[in-house]
Amino acid sequence: MQIANYKKIFLTLGLLSGLCSYAQRPVFRAIPLGVKGGIDESNLSAYLVAPAGSDNFICLDAGTLHYGLQIAVNNHVFAGPPEQVLKNNIKAYFISHAHLDHVSGLIINSPDDGNKTIYSNTECLKTLSTKYFTWDSWANFTTDGDKPRLNKYTLQPITSGETVNVAGTEMQVQAFPLSHSNLESTAFLVNSSGNYLLYLGDTGADEVEKSHNLDKLWQAVAPLIKAQKLKAIFIEVSFPNEQPSTSLFGHLTPDWLMTEMEKLSTLSGATALKNVSVVITHVKPPEANISKIKQQLRAENKLQLKLVFPEQGHPLLF
Repeated sequence: MQIANYKKIFLTLGLLSGLCSYAQRPVFRAIPLGVKGGIDESNLSAYLVAPAGSDNFICLDAGTLHYGLQIAVNNHVFAGPPEQVLKNNIKAYFISHAHLDHVSGLIINSPDDGNKTIYSNTECLKTLSTKYFTWDSWANFTTDGDKPRLNKYTLQPITSGETVNVAGTEMQVQAFPLSHSNLESTAFLVNSSGNYLLYLGDTGADEVEKSHNLDKLWQAVAPLIKAQKLKAIFIEVSFPNEQPSTSLFGHLTPDWLMTEMEKLSTLSGATALKNVSVVITHVKPPEANISKIKQQLRAENKLQLKLVFPEQGHPLLF
């Protein structure tokens, strides 16, 4: 009888272990192709995101593409050469805004890319078609603007609150406006089978920007955090705390990030927010400043957030 009882116990424990393992199984895979802002043109904001187990990615911003893909290939993330991944595995681009550190990789790599859609706000798409993809500055690979149009990239506006199904993937993406000094930036909420990942382009704090965009975004995602459906938040911290608020140019410091996270915590519950990975993006060189940003974030992490500092070409699972 004792042996039989032990067998029942072991079977039960095995079942529970399997269930726990299943519950913790990652649902998203992200490949950082560029993690910095500022002057390092080899490592500018760009993140591939796909459901775990899939190689059908969207690209969230595209400051650096080829060099980041080469690093990922070197790390055995992809088997094929960068050009093959660029053309075949990236199914669409979601661009937060038109500053060059978020689009330069897209422009430079366009001759070797395949046909796909670029989603962004109308202001950003206008800049792409009238400033960058013109025959004065580059070939026009888009469906708009200067003729002849090479029709490789379809420029598709995505408006606030709108959700789009991304062709070639199992994901849907919803857009939210952000305030970035003198222009509109965008946050993208990625949905894969009812699980979510939130990516914010460049943004300042509401108090500094005289805006309510972050408040509205937090209200939208707080229920997902409560339901443990939001797996990660990608959000920028460009400067250390020593940067004056009058010279942030639509960016965050560790202090301002934690101020915004406190607001989100109030809406979602601090315990639930601890389960969400907070990925720090767009850190600006020099390296001394980047080190200071990391130190200040860790020191001010009273909410016990799961802070993640991404590395170029190293995959993240959520």
